[in-house]
Amino acid sequence: MDGRRRTIAARVEGHTSGLKPSELKALDRLSQRRYPPAGGYSPEQARELAALSRLLSRQIGLALDRQGRVNMVIVGDTSSILIPELPRARSGAGRLRGLRLLHTHLTPDGLSREDLMDLLFLRLDSVSVLTVDEWGQPGMFQSAHLMPPVPGEDASGFRTEALIPWDRVTTDFTAQAEALEEEFSRVLDGAVRIGAEEGGTRAVLVSVSPEPRSVQERNLEELAELARTAGITVTDTMIQRVAAIHPRHILGRTKLAELEVLALQGQDSLIIFDGELSPAQQSGLAEVTERRVMDRTQLILDIFARHAVTRAGKLQVEMARLQYALPRLAGKHRSLDRLAGGIFGNKGSGETQLELERRRVRERISRIRRDLAGLRRQRFHIRARRERQGLPVAALVGYANAGKSTLLNALTHADVLAEDKLFATLDPTTRRLRFPEEREIVLADTVGFIRSLPRELTEAFRATLEELEAADLLIHVVDASHPGREQQMEAVERILNDMGLGSVPRLTLFSKWDRVSADARLDLTAARPDALPVSALTGAGLAEVARAVEKAFFEDGLRRHEPQRWQDFEKASRKRQERQRAD
Repeated sequence: MDGRRRTIAARVEGHTSGLKPSELKALDRLSQRRYPPAGGYSPEQARELAALSRLLSRQIGLALDRQGRVNMVIVGDTSSILIPELPRARSGAGRLRGLRLLHTHLTPDGLSREDLMDLLFLRLDSVSVLTVDEWGQPGMFQSAHLMPPVPGEDASGFRTEALIPWDRVTTDFTAQAEALEEEFSRVLDGAVRIGAEEGGTRAVLVSVSPEPRSVQERNLEELAELARTAGITVTDTMIQRVAAIHPRHILGRTKLAELEVLALQGQDSLIIFDGELSPAQQSGLAEVTERRVMDRTQLILDIFARHAVTRAGKLQVEMARLQYALPRLAGKHRSLDRLAGGIFGNKGSGETQLELERRRVRERISRIRRDLAGLRRQRFHIRARRERQGLPVAALVGYANAGKSTLLNALTHADVLAEDKLFATLDPTTRRLRFPEEREIVLADTVGFIRSLPRELTEAFRATLEELEAADLLIHVVDASHPGREQQMEAVERILNDMGLGSVPRLTLFSKWDRVSADARLDLTAARPDALPVSALTGAGLAEVARAVEKAFFEDGLRRHEPQRWQDFEKASRKRQERQRAD
């Protein structure tokens, strides 16, 4: 009786407009059948399905579970069928959906590319087609199923069987699906083991942009470095140059299928896009892939969250993450659409769970802003005290992982954390750099820059970046060994200009000089004769850097800042922010 209720509950979906009540009843009768897994159907069921499809002049599809029960009857048009939303996939990365699709074609053609795309994106147990001749009789049969990836082989991700007469089908589709799941799990277990040895989560990186391929390759190299910093193992990359980016899915359906195959081959649970995805794009991608989708901004925010140690750093990261998440709350959980309180009538309909969640996020952002304002004020008074003592300030700036912290340690004999990772330093660090004749300055190390710095981070790390505004001299540290150093220098200069610091005096350093070849050294010194080469590892050039800084402050008389009141500083800061927003 339970099974009977289950089959009656199967719904008819799709292109049902214009159908007669008798035709709808015939479709409903299909939903009450049990289709044997071995062979896929009985001869009577095949004839019934073919005759009804020809009568309606529409494709008919059946979503069947592993017991042969009809989960859904789908009606298409003469040439295609659109699968509506299916029940949630079974949990587990190695699991198939537990449904196979059997549908008709009114032509002699076998499985179409659209059929195979549905197989990939929906992770169906299998997809099968039964062709129907002009007299409404079944003709040929063809099926396809996903294939576990084979290391070292570039496969399509699925296997398509040959067309065979409709009454020669011997496949046990349930046994086939269970065997495939077992093989997927075996491959996945091996991938998880390797992933754990290599660093954890496995991901494929994607770049979709109108920029040239060479630029996209360079950007993906940086994205891969970000992923490595976050403990993610990169298995493959995809590059697509487009004139215009798809507003919802980023990629076209064909490229999305290629991406799904890459993820299947690499047994990836994560897809990372270079650039920032809009909320609509993230939800659109989530509809066509069951893997987690992340953009570059979210990856950077996750790295910042890992590296935040102090209370100030944690507050700044939390605010940035909340600002990023706020517009993406809609549709994240279906339960967020439910009413949270109130009654109908004169009292109003109440506040939905989504509105309640948004209000809580905004309130938390407001509290963090107040806390960060207090932090900014505290740091202002520290800087003001240094200015009253007559201590000049130099700040190290540069691209992420350019070697700023290592250079700070080498110049001041400090022990600041320095790692070969992006964003190893988040909180500003200051140390005194002493010279002969009882001279000294304050040398500050700040968070590294990166191209297209997320706006959430720019606002959240305002308290940190104000250390740069208080500097009399900016020491621009450039990784001379990096192949994209020119682009990195341009990105840093662009960010400094956006912050209103374009006029601050500069001293450019070529760091990691020991990693640069002799020929490249000649080219660099010829192109940038004012830059000083330095190697914190070998110590070469450190004395020259210290001498240049000492000369700038104590011989050339470089000094920009005078002590000021907090109110004046805050007013100037607000004006600067307004100019930036206007630009």
